[in-house]
Amino acid sequence: MQSACPKKMKHVEHPPELRGFIRENGHLWWWVPEERKERLSLESVVEAVLNFGNEKSVKRLFELIGTERASEIFFKQLSGRRPNYNKLTVHFFRLYFQRHAPRNTH
Repeated sequence: MQSACPKKMKHVEHPPELRGFIRENGHLWWWVPEERKERLSLESVVEAVLNFGNEKSVKRLFELIGTERASEIFFKQLSGRRPNYNKLTVHFFRLYFQRHAPRNTH
């Protein structure tokens, strides 16, 4: 029988540069307590930055994790049941990633 208790958030250890980026852009996760922001999953970071970030934060994210990795995460999230991206964000980044991080279709 499984426990009815919710699972605890896994501790994610990011490189110092990414932790600094998360701190600098903490407003993108307004619902997350300050002490938990640096433990956000990379998927949560990508989603918030693409959805709510500005050009500067998106560019910095791509510098930190790479356009290809951001693209992988984005398309994986879109393949889920209920992606949390707004329609304009999906349209823009589909076009952007198709041009700047083409996926292997074989």
